[in-house]
This record gives sequence, structure tokens and C-alpha cells, in this order.
Amino acid sequence: MMSRKCLVVDPMHESLFPMLEAMGWQVDYHPGITRSEIREKHRGYDGLIIRSKTMVNHDLLGEEPTLRFVGRAGAGIDNLDLQYLASKNIHVLHAAEGNRDAVGEFTVGIILGLLRNIPRAHQEVINGIWLRESNRGSEIMGKTIGIIGFGNMGHAFAKRLTGFGCKILVYDKYKHGFTNEFWQEADMDQIFAETEILSLHIPLTDETRGLVSAKRLELMPEGGTVLNFARAAIVDEQAVVSSLRAGRLGAYVCDFPSATTRGVAGVIALPHLGASTSEAEENCAMMVADTLRDFLEHGNIRHSVNFPEAALPRVPATSRTRRPAPAYPGG
Repeated sequence: MMSRKCLVVDPMHESLFPMLEAMGWQVDYHPGITRSEIREKHRGYDGLIIRSKTMVNHDLLGEEPTLRFVGRAGAGIDNLDLQYLASKNIHVLHAAEGNRDAVGEFTVGIILGLLRNIPRAHQEVINGIWLRESNRGSEIMGKTIGIIGFGNMGHAFAKRLTGFGCKILVYDKYKHGFTNEFWQEADMDQIFAETEILSLHIPLTDETRGLVSAKRLELMPEGGTVLNFARAAIVDEQAVVSSLRAGRLGAYVCDFPSATTRGVAGVIALPHLGASTSEAEENCAMMVADTLRDFLEHGNIRHSVNFPEAALPRVPATSRTRRPAPAYPGG
């Protein structure tokens, strides 16, 4: 019988624990554990649940891990060595949809704040300065907004834009034929050439690293804005700084403060707030628990990022035997 012992090493919403315990799990919660302590402690556990803080790879788990799964309470997977985990037959199950609403709302909120000069006006008022006319803003209506990546996050953002009367251009390498009355499919060159506000909703991979380059920034209309609530390295930050200082790019808003962009005029850097709501934290916890239940009790693989999806409806008065096959990453 499958083990029922799970190690949780990152801070989690409290709703996760009664859900796991109701399924018969022993949950060991150590949100303050160090990496070296995880190396010593993980052996003997069937599952490991993390957020974005913990890098899970060979360095952490070694040659003979006992884990059957890693649950990622969130959407990002760049802190997981997927090839290594697949080679050890460890399933990675993540909360792909858990924080999409938080990110969609957050991105719209940032655009509204920028267009109405709210950050600058607020700081001026703190300093005793009242400049209403110079802070006259503009509206989303009539703007062209570009979205790169039309998965859970990009789609949630696009849905929230539909009532603003703007033109929405979308590029996704792996999706096609989604043009409708609300948004239009576009290629990468069109996105950069026509977009006044560009928002990134893609994972960090070897292919997407540095995707927003100096060459592509040159294509954007003067005074454009880049929003990066995906991953820092998708954007060439030095190219962004150069474009801002040259007066071509109007603003860069990111969720990843760095030494390169800190203090640069036109940069607003935030402490990874895009998905940070109480509702998103709870949604991610519930989704991880539900996905694990389906995987361990019914043999279904959903929301996996290193094994194919495999899910069948449960038939009453029947049983199912699940025999994991050896893992062949990329096969």
C-alpha cells in the first residue's frame, strides 16, 4: 500500500493540512527548514509539497529518493528539475489554475495605476506637492495591449480586459485559431510592433530566456510599457534600462527587484506580489490536495508537468490497478 507520509517545507495555507489528514496522511510541516535539513529528512517520505522557495533537484534529493510525487502549490515550475524527477519516476503535480485570477486582476490593476499616474501622484502628495494637471492620465480604451502566453494566466488577464474597449493581441507558440470578438491572434513581430502595453505570461525556459531583447524593444512604439509578472530572466534587463534611459520605453513593471533595475527611472519593481492573495494561496492548497487525491486514490494524472495526463472517470463497484511505467524524459 502506498505510504501516507508527506513533508511540507514551504509556508502553506492552513486549509491544506485538514484536507491531507482527512485522506489519511501524516503531514510534517516545517516551513522554516533549511536546505541541508531537507537533504537529511526527505528519505522515507512519499510526498514533498513546496512553493517557489525550494529548488528540487539532484542536489536536494540525491540518487535514491523515496518520493513518489512533488506537489507544487503554484503554477511556476522553474524551481524543479523536471528531467531529474522524471528519471526517478517522481510525478510533479502543480496548481496550474490556482492563482490565475489573482494574476489577472493584479495586471489590470497595475495598468490602471500606471495610466492614471497613481504611484507618482501619491509620492508627490506625500512630499506636499499638488500637481493635478501634470498627472492627467489616459484610459485603457483604444489602447493596444499585447499578451505573450495564452495559458491560465494570460487567458485570465485577457478576460478581464474585454470590458475596457481595448485591442487585445495575443501570441502563443503552442496555441492557434483562438481569434474571436474579444482578442486577435498575432505573431511575435506584430505583438512588438503594435503593442503599447506588453504583458508576459510565459514560463522561463531556455527558449524564453531573454525573449524581450534590445532588438525587440526597438520594435515597440515609443513610450510603450512592458509588464513582467512571469520570470525575471525572460527580459534582458540591461536592454530595458538602456531603452528607458534613451526615452524609447516608457515604463517597465516587474515582480522581481534586481540590482540592474533598482533605482532606475521608469522601473517599478515589486516583491513578487502578482499571485499573492489570500484567495490564491487557499486555491493552490486546495488544488494540490485534490490533484494528489485523484492521483493516489484513483490513479489519475492531472496537472502533471513531467508525465502525460492520464485520467479516466471512476466507475462504481470496480477497481483499478495502476502500474507506473519507467520514465523516459522527452520520449
